[in-house]
Amino acid sequence: MGEKQKELKGQGAEPVDMNHILRARRDKLSELQGAGEDPFLITKFDQREHSLEIREHPEAFEGKTVSVAGRILSKRVMGKASFLHLQDREGKIQVYVTRDSLGEDRYRGFKKLDIGDLIGVEGFVFTTKMGEISIHAEKLTLLSKSLYPLPEKFHGLQDTDVRYRQRYVDLIMNEDSRAVFVKRSRIIHEIRSFLADRDFIEVETPMLVDNAGGAAARPFETHYNALDEDVKLRISLELYLKRLIIGGLERVFEIGRVFRNEGLDTRHNPEFTLMELYQAYTDYNGMMELTESLFRHIAEKVCGTSLISYQGTEIDLGKPFQRLTMTEAVKEATGIDFDEIKELEEARRLAKERNIPFEERHGIGDIENLFFEEFCEEKLIQPTFIMDHPVEISPLTKRKPEDPSKVERFELYIYGREMCNAYSELNDPIDQRERFLAQDALAAAGDEEANHTDEDFLHAMEIGMPPTGGIGYGIDRLVMLFTDTPAIRDVLLFPTMKSLKTGSDGNGVSSEAESEASEAAPAVNVNDPKMPLFDAKVPDYEHLNIEPLFEDQVDFETFSKSDFRAVKVLECEAVPKSKKLLKFLLDDGTAEKRVILSGIHEYYEPEQLLGKTCIAITNLPPRKMMGIDSCGMLLSAVNNKKDSDEEELHLLMVDNHIPAGAKLY
Repeated sequence: MGEKQKELKGQGAEPVDMNHILRARRDKLSELQGAGEDPFLITKFDQREHSLEIREHPEAFEGKTVSVAGRILSKRVMGKASFLHLQDREGKIQVYVTRDSLGEDRYRGFKKLDIGDLIGVEGFVFTTKMGEISIHAEKLTLLSKSLYPLPEKFHGLQDTDVRYRQRYVDLIMNEDSRAVFVKRSRIIHEIRSFLADRDFIEVETPMLVDNAGGAAARPFETHYNALDEDVKLRISLELYLKRLIIGGLERVFEIGRVFRNEGLDTRHNPEFTLMELYQAYTDYNGMMELTESLFRHIAEKVCGTSLISYQGTEIDLGKPFQRLTMTEAVKEATGIDFDEIKELEEARRLAKERNIPFEERHGIGDIENLFFEEFCEEKLIQPTFIMDHPVEISPLTKRKPEDPSKVERFELYIYGREMCNAYSELNDPIDQRERFLAQDALAAAGDEEANHTDEDFLHAMEIGMPPTGGIGYGIDRLVMLFTDTPAIRDVLLFPTMKSLKTGSDGNGVSSEAESEASEAAPAVNVNDPKMPLFDAKVPDYEHLNIEPLFEDQVDFETFSKSDFRAVKVLECEAVPKSKKLLKFLLDDGTAEKRVILSGIHEYYEPEQLLGKTCIAITNLPPRKMMGIDSCGMLLSAVNNKKDSDEEELHLLMVDNHIPAGAKLY
């Protein structure tokens, strides 16, 4: 390692040479191995108790010998006696370690242990003078050596980008994160229990399919070498589950992964968990009853009450859910009754008046849906069933007998978010073929999300499909609701992330061999995560074309009228129908969330910017872009390369420790 050290400031700790830290830990491991005490040769440990049961029932364990195992999160050495905190799957417990109990040699070995090491402890339970339930260690065993330090305990792992990429560290350092995923498991368990009580059977259907149907989404494509065929990853579970209904299973459900080749934001991930269920001899009204009962069941079993809180808003799942048709909702929000609109040109005129962008292929029903998305969705806070969608947007749904322009379909909205989608399923094979042909035409016109005719599915329908109710739930969004979590990535153990291409595996983590390969490797703060936020490339400054500085001067009073603020990116998504625009939902330190549009999609994907701290001018007048008011401007640094029109842009991002709303002077 070179002698030169670069000092980095971070979280108030002294800068250290990381290579020195890493080498010191490996030296300790080598010393243990040389003494015949290699921890990696230990294959098991008798873990009889866990921290939570000891802390919650101290009277049952007081004075009794217990055996626990976990990770050292803190250690305080005080001469002949020391304390540490051990963390297992259920939480933390204090361990009291003395030289008299362990013996001279073992106590000396204990003092060499590092934060992050995994140990097994046998000893008796007691209560300290400060009233803390603790274990007096009589035997301590090193089970695994931690060769890389954890983040500093007081600040933990705060950077969201690093938390998602290194979830293993996040689970160690953030108790709230662990709790979310434990709760997720309980939610899924209760779903399965609820459906089993209603005589549903759980099934599994193919993920690799020839025809990815059942939803409006662009699939991922791959090649099956053994069959020399191009196949797709499924976008839905629907068409195979309906085949099982036709086969006579009557009540089926599947909880499985589906894949949609689309963008990422706080509510979307291209790989997500979907549950679909189908029940023969019922309709969408039966699905409404089932859904209302299921949500209430989960709330009471997992949260202990039907009155839950989401992002500071009380959601009452105990009351009967409101029911509105889509037409009623749009009329209530805009005064426009789409039942009275019979001509496409009239619908287009109204869309233009309300700044609703539409495409040439859109019919009246499509435009009505665009109105609903623009004016209604976000206002549906309490549980609301939106029913009777236009037939144009529902190719697999049974028409309403009294109004063939509508279908028997509903979506459940809570807190402005779609929670599920349900139908009285289409079982007429002739009608189904006609709708597939209409979808084929859309696909031929360039709609990448359109369905394609599935001949095998049509053949199955011709065998005969009973009247059926069906529904699909986004499990991840459901978990977000019941864990009071704002972003989908916080309920996915390993969310989809853009590869950083740093190190050998592309996750931004370098190997020890790679670290030692450079003698000039800089020192870093041990408390900083070993992770760059972006794939940092050193610019070729000699070949940059920098614009000349302005000669005109501006007086200080005029400059000070611009309000520069630090803002946190809460949500970021691509603006539909725009190749350049990203829509940001920002925390500017006020109670109201700020929307700003920025034409930087060429340079950044939305998922790169979630959780970042940027700089915005907040007192610019609103500017309408693609029908959306942009309230401010995010600052970027722009330059050109010499002898080139190619522009480079870097969004200004600052230290995440800077609070939202902090004013720049």
